[in-house]
Amino acid sequence: MKDRVALLVAALWWGSLTTIGFLIVPMLFAHLGNPAMAGNFAGRLFSAQSWVALACGLVLLTYFRSKVLDRVDARTRMSIAWILAALLLALLQEYAVAPRILARENLRLWHSLGSAMYLGQWLCTGVLLWRMGRREG
Repeated sequence: MKDRVALLVAALWWGSLTTIGFLIVPMLFAHLGNPAMAGNFAGRLFSAQSWVALACGLVLLTYFRSKVLDRVDARTRMSIAWILAALLLALLQEYAVAPRILARENLRLWHSLGSAMYLGQWLCTGVLLWRMGRREG
């Protein structure tokens, strides 16, 4: 039961990143017509996504921590590493990059860096979800 809940949490994390970053935000810019307004909404969505990432990451770390107590194996350690990498990217994006974007500080650099961090978080959670799905199957 705990394994399935953890898999669902990983799917929620990856799915929310996918939906916001690759569907909703591009639609905002395509349909609102005002890039400043779309950017403002996108920033709010990315901030909310950081909280989703934090919640999902903490739930998954708790789950894998219980696995470590049972047995320490390479799969569990790698899963924890993927979670920590994704969480680090989410937190850096929210607290180091986003404030600079909002301040319009070297916008091209910080937007590119934020996009790369978002993509990195998406890849980390995708690998984690893939590995967890293989374990279940």
